[in-house]
Amino acid sequence: MQAIILAAGMGKRLGEFTKENTKCMVEVNGVRLIDRVLKQLSTLNLSRVVIVVGYEGQKLMDYLGDNYHGMRIEYVNNPIYDKTNNIYSLALAKEQMQEDDTLLIESDLIFDDKMFSLILENPYPNLALVAKYETWMDGTMVCIDDENNIVNFVPKAAFRYEEVDKYYKTINIYKFSKEFSKTKYVPFLEAYSKAVGNNEYYENVLRIITFLNSKELRALPITDEKWYEIDDKQDLDIAEALFAEEKDIMRKYYGRFGGYWRFPKMLDFCYLVNPYFRSSKIIDEMQANFRTLIAEYPSGMKVNTLLASKCWGVKEDYIVPGNGAAELIKALMELLPGTLGITRPTFEEYPNRREADTLVTFVPQNNEFRYTAHDLMDFFGKNPADNILLINPDNPSGNFMPVEDICMLADWCEKKCIRLIVDESFVDFSEGWEHNTLLSDKILETYPHMLVMKSISKSYGVPGIRLGILCSADVDIISRIKKMVSIWNLNSFCEFFMQIYTKYEKDYKKACNKFIEERNDFEAKLRTIGFLRVIPSQANYFLVEVLPPFTAKNLVLRMLKEHNILMRDCSGKGGFDNKQYMRIAVRDHDDNARLIESLRMIGEGL
Repeated sequence: MQAIILAAGMGKRLGEFTKENTKCMVEVNGVRLIDRVLKQLSTLNLSRVVIVVGYEGQKLMDYLGDNYHGMRIEYVNNPIYDKTNNIYSLALAKEQMQEDDTLLIESDLIFDDKMFSLILENPYPNLALVAKYETWMDGTMVCIDDENNIVNFVPKAAFRYEEVDKYYKTINIYKFSKEFSKTKYVPFLEAYSKAVGNNEYYENVLRIITFLNSKELRALPITDEKWYEIDDKQDLDIAEALFAEEKDIMRKYYGRFGGYWRFPKMLDFCYLVNPYFRSSKIIDEMQANFRTLIAEYPSGMKVNTLLASKCWGVKEDYIVPGNGAAELIKALMELLPGTLGITRPTFEEYPNRREADTLVTFVPQNNEFRYTAHDLMDFFGKNPADNILLINPDNPSGNFMPVEDICMLADWCEKKCIRLIVDESFVDFSEGWEHNTLLSDKILETYPHMLVMKSISKSYGVPGIRLGILCSADVDIISRIKKMVSIWNLNSFCEFFMQIYTKYEKDYKKACNKFIEERNDFEAKLRTIGFLRVIPSQANYFLVEVLPPFTAKNLVLRMLKEHNILMRDCSGKGGFDNKQYMRIAVRDHDDNARLIESLRMIGEGL
């Protein structure tokens, strides 16, 4: 068995990373791609490794030499790498292909060590490693039959999004027998290159072979193995997260703040959304209008204010829609003068927008972080603040305060000329949620200095459209916020969501009620995990204390590495005093069951 590595390309999309080096010399977490793959190959007892070089080929040859840990390295040069594609690079190694069984590998890949053992241990002589199609994938796809025979190669031009359920992405690791190379691949390669030219892809030859004989080449679908193809700087960034060293892995994942669809099969129990409303036909209607929405400008603030007013039943002078609650939080924190009273642990977006010396911090003195309106009035009566923030239900504790208590607090704040800010982004997850909101003209007018923030991402399950609202009967501050945001702060998808939402209010109510049922079931199951102490919650997450022998850090790390589940380590947040806490989102029933099973598997190892 030998390996052939294609490494002639210029890698232009990687910019400065390949300005003076070929793509396989790019480092992922401090290790060059070529060093990583050669180390993996060195464990296989190969007769040799043949590397097809081109762009900056001499640098690569000087770097590697002719031996890697006892493994012989030979080189084939593609002198016209800038005028040809990989079919020509492989054609230059056709003699070598016919001399031994071959592992064919592209040099811009990073993958788990066990990939090679998977393909070599499989008895079938001619194999392509493939992965079920994911939304982040690009390039050559294949279709396979029930016996994993490849029945078609699907080039980019023939790709159909309506058929993605049938597609598998080629990982660009192949195993060819000597016989297959001699009698099939090389003859077809020569004929194809003569007929079509050298600016093509070697997969086109495989496409012809499979068309003529669908049982000549089989697919070997991977399951949980990690891999990534690095074509540009974004790919490099993702690869560095996927293959990060243990000490860096959580920082690299948390620092992304989303976009986790790019990570195959990972379950996100970190970010907080309603999993049930997005199954409504409201998403179907948005999808049906996708082409129009992406091609048209959205309306400005006036129209979007009218739409928001209609959706949430608040006078248009009392409401401002934002590009997510985050935009409105930023504007509000910049606008409000004086000190800000907060309760920790909390959602840090608010205090992060203030100078540390302007914060007045209350920390509940109990192990479940419970507090009441009386607790806040007592503390801030003794420790005055110009503004007081209440997140209800609170994040991450899940503490909940009924409307009557909030109104009592609001009345107290009015009398003391304190601005009360209530963030009720999670209120629709609470028991009796329809009666727990402060979004009514009557309540806002009763407490004119109160501000009510709401993120639509959470309970509506649409974080991708970026929508939040801020409401108050203080029309001056609402007007000032409207002037602070850009004229087109909402995109067309966001606007269309508000335009059609009222048709689906019944679906939304059903989704919220279904969610509460699932949360109650999930809580009961979480309480069966012996190394977790679950704190009751009225939101779509649970704050849990992690008990010995685990720490929050090592538990979330094990869940990610062993089970591909992302959770939030909260132990470093203010208010926890470095005690071991993590936050677990509530997803749908099947996802929650997978998390419970994964926790039990970890617990069985104790």
